[in-house]
Amino acid sequence: MTTHEDTMSTVITNIATLVTNDPSLGDNSPLGLVRDAAVVIDGDRIAWTGESSKAPATDNRVDAGGRTVLPGFVDSHSHLVFAGDRTEEFNARMSGRRYSAGGIRTTVAATRAATDGQLEANLTRFLAEALRQGTTTFETKSGYGLTVEDEARALRVAAAHTEEVTYLGAHIVAPEYAEDPAAYVELVTGEMLDACAPHARWIDVFCEKGAFDGDQARAILTAGKARGLHPRIHANQLSHGPGVQLAVELDAASADHCTHLTDADVDALANGSTVATLLPGAEFSTRAEWPDARRLLDAGVTVALSTDCNPGSSFTSSVPFCVALAVRDMGMTPDEAVWSATAGGAAALRRTDIGRLTPGARADLTLLDAPSHVHLAYRPGVPLVAGVWRNGTRVV
Repeated sequence: MTTHEDTMSTVITNIATLVTNDPSLGDNSPLGLVRDAAVVIDGDRIAWTGESSKAPATDNRVDAGGRTVLPGFVDSHSHLVFAGDRTEEFNARMSGRRYSAGGIRTTVAATRAATDGQLEANLTRFLAEALRQGTTTFETKSGYGLTVEDEARALRVAAAHTEEVTYLGAHIVAPEYAEDPAAYVELVTGEMLDACAPHARWIDVFCEKGAFDGDQARAILTAGKARGLHPRIHANQLSHGPGVQLAVELDAASADHCTHLTDADVDALANGSTVATLLPGAEFSTRAEWPDARRLLDAGVTVALSTDCNPGSSFTSSVPFCVALAVRDMGMTPDEAVWSATAGGAAALRRTDIGRLTPGARADLTLLDAPSHVHLAYRPGVPLVAGVWRNGTRVV
């Protein structure tokens, strides 16, 4: 149910645990926890956080009922502009067939055949699903059109719903160019880029065996940078490869997947500004080896957690599910996983106005029906989200 508060300012009080992601506001941990807390929303911004007893007077009051409030989740990696699904492929994989990059072609065919209205209806359905689970900011990509016209329309559809739009013409080599990948790279860096750049903030490439090699990926990302698009990269998902090193070299905002890493890859991430975005839904859905978050965190790498929501390898829009997987199977503590799904996602989008509940930040909050954020991992699969505010308005 959607409700709207008409008043200018709102205090949410009686919060058992408030996650601010600012150590200076709370218990000096990365989550900046405040117990028995309140938060004040003024317009679309956070105006104040602190102990409930010290909360200033406001126009409107919401009683959190001894529950947890944390920043809205920042899902910094998704593929939501598509048509069709790949149930049969998933069923076959769970029955013993291995995952490969080739299945993307199935979605390409369905997406090309869909109308703009069908693509938008699909996108908004998944956005509503994600919002109900606490996601207030999401990035999404093209990559299932692979023609100039289909990539550009995917980005136009996405840009109507988020500012975090990524041009991924280099998802795989388009089927028509299977015998001439060089000509497809030329298209992606030329006419297709010209058509897509006005609708996107980011450029991405799937740097992997079966997709694009290191030289092709460098050419694609460099061309995007020259047109004002900032790089992100699908790196080191299915095997060791040059993706992570290339990401750091080009100052990519994020290297995504990071499953197969050498010590040199980890060192590069630790010494650069590129965020390692981990996507446990993909490993869950492909029965692949889990990324080693503990190794990255211990080396000082900034880690984000995201859903990778897509019809082929990670068909989940649930950040809470990914938090639980990261804690159970990737060596993260509950605190680290929650930070990575909020402030970490913001870092992967190079944003400072989201992913934290600090004065001046965007008023994007999630209310959990639980006394602690730890319940996201402690109670996996349980729909704990009891309320969501986005831009200061209660939307769930």
